[in-house]
Amino acid sequence: MQENGYIHFNQAEGRDCLTLGGDWTVAHYIDLKKQLANLGDVPQSVTCNVESMKKLDTAGVQLLYRALGEHKLRQLPLTEQQHNLIDTVINACSNQEPPLPPKSNGFVKMLERIGIFSSNLYRNQRDLLGFMGATLQSAAQVIGRPSRWRVTAFVAQLEETGLNALPIVALLTFLVGAVVAFLGATVLSDFGASIYTINLVGFSFLREFAVLLTAIMLAGRTASAFTAQLGSMKANEEIDALLAQGLNPLELLVLPRVLAMLVSLPALTLVAMASGIGGGMVISALTLDISPALFLHIFERDTGINHFWVGMIKAPVFAFVIAIIGCNEGFKVSGSAQSVGEHTTSSVVQSIFMVILLDALFALFFMEINW
Repeated sequence: MQENGYIHFNQAEGRDCLTLGGDWTVAHYIDLKKQLANLGDVPQSVTCNVESMKKLDTAGVQLLYRALGEHKLRQLPLTEQQHNLIDTVINACSNQEPPLPPKSNGFVKMLERIGIFSSNLYRNQRDLLGFMGATLQSAAQVIGRPSRWRVTAFVAQLEETGLNALPIVALLTFLVGAVVAFLGATVLSDFGASIYTINLVGFSFLREFAVLLTAIMLAGRTASAFTAQLGSMKANEEIDALLAQGLNPLELLVLPRVLAMLVSLPALTLVAMASGIGGGMVISALTLDISPALFLHIFERDTGINHFWVGMIKAPVFAFVIAIIGCNEGFKVSGSAQSVGEHTTSSVVQSIFMVILLDALFALFFMEINW
């Protein structure tokens, strides 16, 4: 049974003596606090007798700390465990001001952030290359074994990435083609060369705009979807369940998405080329009085087939990079919803950046070979 804590103050042999007994625990906190308040200030020369003290917890230590002070409290003849408790409470109750943070140099801080960014960029690119290699290895193991092909998953992803994206890609490129034709007609009319609006629309969409706009559209639409889907599976431990069953997540989840992108992006690029040129043809007919038959005749006469292949060669490369980045970021997700959002944003930014970077490299390469 618990014994009420008590405190007695008396004088023995000409010295002040303070007797502490019973249980100094939270159960008797209010009663002990009243006793200390009635006692008043405790002289510094007082001698403490704790032989009758049975139990002591943090509430009791706090009361003794306020009544006796740190120095007198540490001198009490208590057990080692009780002294450890006293040290913990005193450290928690101390009101020492936290040390001021060291003054930072702005230039050094900037260099530090640049270093952290460079290190993270290097690590992300290394992980991306490793994930790309693992995906290619998994594809090499599956391609010769039709029984392991995930046809249903491939068709489902093909519908999601290609068919469902068809309307928005066609509309976007049609409007951009109309804008390019309108600007070309406005500028070239000052030089009496309005007819070259046809060449401007044809070259720009066959070589750049069709594949670039389609890739950017899928980077924002499909890469984010891949990351969110795989990230949710990772957070729900569904990928861990696949591994526990001896299944390969790359084969089940990544390959169908990558193959669907490799088919969808070139097909959508063809649609984008046709839509963009169609938009230019409509504006040419409305503003330049160029009939669709004349437009198509000049387009066929002046536009070489190499411009078409320049755009189509880029499409599978962009598709592979977008799909790999989206899936890789999905596998990086930790167990929180915030992580899903962060990696989804990261996949979109990385995909668009890599698409534009690769497009610039392709442009330099085709310029060097006179294509």
